[in-house]
Amino acid sequence: MAASAPEVVLGLLLLFGLPGWGVTKAVFPEWRLRGPEALLRTVEVGTLSLVLSVALTVLVGFGLGALPGNLFQTGWSDPLLEIILAAIAGIALAIAALRGGFRREAPHGPAPEPSPGEEAPFALVEKLESNRREFRRVRHALRQLSPGDPVRSELEKRVAILDDEFRRVRERREAEYGS
Repeated sequence: MAASAPEVVLGLLLLFGLPGWGVTKAVFPEWRLRGPEALLRTVEVGTLSLVLSVALTVLVGFGLGALPGNLFQTGWSDPLLEIILAAIAGIALAIAALRGGFRREAPHGPAPEPSPGEEAPFALVEKLESNRREFRRVRHALRQLSPGDPVRSELEKRVAILDDEFRRVRERREAEYGS
């Protein structure tokens, strides 16, 4: 018994497209095929869909072939492989829909972890320079005061605090780069 054209098309989609596309949308619901990265995403989704569909077909086929007895027979008269692949595709697409894979606005993807020293490097440099400027200003004010001036102890404490803060920030940044 020969398969009709719609059966062939549906079978090829189940073997080479739908299960992988469903899993891809379920795992990466934030990927959209429009915008500045549309071409890259289209290639990624297409390739991943094809590879995953073929891998799922092989795994399901291997699992069915390993069943005891002659429960699975390859051929058009036994649609067990296609039924299982359709179930995988349906479940994956349902998960993708629940995760927002088909909404107009993409859900936010996972936030990347910052690399050591990556968070606001300019702000850090600005903070360290500001610290050093104030440190030099206070030290200069100290040099201008006489040894018995009552303000001197306040300025000496401020110099120690600024120097300690500068050292802590620098040591923390060096430790981040060292790990």
